[in-house]
Amino acid sequence: MNIVLLDAQTLGNGFSKAIEKLGNLKSYQTTKPNEIIQRTIDADIVLTNKVVLDQEILEKLPKLKLICVTATGMNNIDLDCAKKMNIQVKNVADYSTQSVAQHTIMLALNLLGKQIYYDQFVKSGKWANNEIFTHINDNFELYDLENKNWGIIGFGNIGQRVAMLAQAFGANIKYYSTSGKNTNSKFKQEENLENLLTNSDIISIHAPLNENTKNLIAKKELLMLKKDSILINVGRGGIVNEEDVADMLKEKDFYYGCDVLEKEPMIQNHPFLNKEIQHKLIITPHIAWAYKESRERLLQGIEKNIKDFIDSMKSK
Repeated sequence: MNIVLLDAQTLGNGFSKAIEKLGNLKSYQTTKPNEIIQRTIDADIVLTNKVVLDQEILEKLPKLKLICVTATGMNNIDLDCAKKMNIQVKNVADYSTQSVAQHTIMLALNLLGKQIYYDQFVKSGKWANNEIFTHINDNFELYDLENKNWGIIGFGNIGQRVAMLAQAFGANIKYYSTSGKNTNSKFKQEENLENLLTNSDIISIHAPLNENTKNLIAKKELLMLKKDSILINVGRGGIVNEEDVADMLKEKDFYYGCDVLEKEPMIQNHPFLNKEIQHKLIITPHIAWAYKESRERLLQGIEKNIKDFIDSMKSK
């Protein structure tokens, strides 16, 4: 079968080679909207991570039989149109649960330990000029995770994994389900978002972006945060109002870590690039999903989806 991979660059090196054995593969590092139809017109199977396949495009691809989303979220595919056209759409669920949860803990521990400041203190050469063996700055207090109140927004598989890891450090866990569907009797559910925000030392977001979560955390909610609290977004950009966060970091004592932004890659002159707030921020470029083991699980899932589809076609 003819297989087209539209955005190989988003998946790292070596990904294409594993797919080549499954069919006649054409791989493109990136694909612009005006290039999609030309590249996929003869495809039986299309692989996409972030390239959008909407109704206008799908209706021009009569040969297409399978879309493999090289991720978990399928919001870039017009699922209703695909169903009408008998195009199967497969994703890979839960491949990155562990890595995103671990990344969340990493951000929290770095911010609790003020690693931005202390790492720079050493690398700048200031420690080499110190009169004593250590350096303590009361403006950059270090905190234990033990006995801290950790509030989790979004309690699917990733949120629940974070809860387990944070609990192992001795944190007290509460969660708020944005959909109201995810529950776990092992942890205390908070019915009110305001209560979660006002009573948590650390808050991590693991929710999808939808009508209920768009701008869920803006100025009003940021004002509720405790002094020296930590807010982490590894869900989706757009859940947190980034301009409000940047403004409030100048005025209020709290810290922010994120792996996602509303527009990716980061726009030029983003408010998070303000030098005044760098010591209160950790930002990573949407890599929480991309740990080696997670990408291996993703590839295995995609291979299985393609093999299962080919086998089903042979059996007809």
